[in-house]
Amino acid sequence: MRIDKEDRINAEKPNELDMRTEGDEPQNLLVQWDLEHVWHPFTQANEWEADGPPLVVESAEGVELVDIHGNRYLDGISSLWTNVHGHRHPTIDTAVREQLDRVAHTTLLGLASKPSVLLARRLIEVVRRSLKSGVDDPLSRVFYSDSGSTAVEVALKQAFQCQQQRGETKRTRFAALDQAYHGDTIGSVSVGGIPLFHQVYRPMLFDAVRIPSPERADPEVEASCLQQARRLFDEHGEELAALIVEPLVQGASGMRMHSPHFLRELLELARSHGALIIVDEVATGFGRTGTMFAMEQVDFYPDFLCMAKGLTGGYAPLAATITRESVYEAFRGEPGSARAFFHGHTFTGNALACAAALASLRVFEEEEVMSDVAANMEALSIALSGLPDVVFGERRQTGVMAAVEVRFANSRNCRIGHRVCMAARSHGVVVRPLGDWVVFMPALAMHVDQIGRLVQSVGDAALAVKAAMEAGS
Repeated sequence: MRIDKEDRINAEKPNELDMRTEGDEPQNLLVQWDLEHVWHPFTQANEWEADGPPLVVESAEGVELVDIHGNRYLDGISSLWTNVHGHRHPTIDTAVREQLDRVAHTTLLGLASKPSVLLARRLIEVVRRSLKSGVDDPLSRVFYSDSGSTAVEVALKQAFQCQQQRGETKRTRFAALDQAYHGDTIGSVSVGGIPLFHQVYRPMLFDAVRIPSPERADPEVEASCLQQARRLFDEHGEELAALIVEPLVQGASGMRMHSPHFLRELLELARSHGALIIVDEVATGFGRTGTMFAMEQVDFYPDFLCMAKGLTGGYAPLAATITRESVYEAFRGEPGSARAFFHGHTFTGNALACAAALASLRVFEEEEVMSDVAANMEALSIALSGLPDVVFGERRQTGVMAAVEVRFANSRNCRIGHRVCMAARSHGVVVRPLGDWVVFMPALAMHVDQIGRLVQSVGDAALAVKAAMEAGS
């Protein structure tokens, strides 16, 4: 291949990216490179660019984020519902550093790993203590993956294959609640039910039996949903491999909430028709609903329990799908048998992530974290009730999971939730919208006075947005 003089000169010029030292970049370059190179999740590019310079986080401390300019913000969504004990918790920091001195990662394909073994044992202890069940076939097997989506994907595949290998060959479908969100892989999207997120992918997906879900824990609405569920199970029960649910709170759909009674009735109905029960506690687990796991309030023992997000205290990507021994037994076979579960991830049971998870569980116990949750729940409730009715409508809360509807004249179809969340940053808080709803998900470590300030700041931001809209700006 011929290389001319100009090509040779250009090749000898230093690459401008190679000349920059990581960590010493000017602030304006970080903003520029983000806009040029980073594809942000669940984000319309035009809106991202129109909002002005992005908030670039450089560090964090406790429940506060610190941007590249040194500004501090309350982390009102606990870094997308993951952070539990606050950022840079010394116990978890130390555990990760000590594990790094041993090994960062080894595969679980053909090998075992000390952190993954210890964590599996600890998780089984925590789950059994939380669910308080004396069943003969308890949750006993942990399959690791890397996110809530993959935890659900694992459960769907395990449930399907389990039914097939038990001889239930007609059970090839899944049931899920309407407006469900279970993640972004193909299987988890298939059982999802939020049109904005999922409709574009419908040609790629399998069809699920969709169970009506209440928006709030209203007895009449729940009774109507259960009546429709009975008809659907009578019609499709024999073909269902499993039912999957988000217990008590459907977070991504705007914090739709139902009662433990509704969920228990639904799960018993599904089990009576031979369906396995998959519980997605990715968002609700680790204290978010007021108990360690939401299912503790339902008094029903599932076949699969999916967890992620708060599993590592918000430190690293790690997920677990925990299932009963009888499900594990359905996969036994001769060496080389096709009955094995042919699924895995390169970083399954990553040692650093497992070390963080073990440390997080230790913090729960040593610092008696759950004993403070009731006070945080009350503080959040009081703060929500104090929001001005002139800009807010319905409030929803279960545990420390909450959302408020932004609603005032001429605010419809104005991306008002987004505008309020952006305005809240000038008041020193970071929150996220779901349509016209603003979501609050404070870390369990957030103090009651900080919870009050968090909610009040959003109220002040909404009033400022209303005034600006009325002024025509």
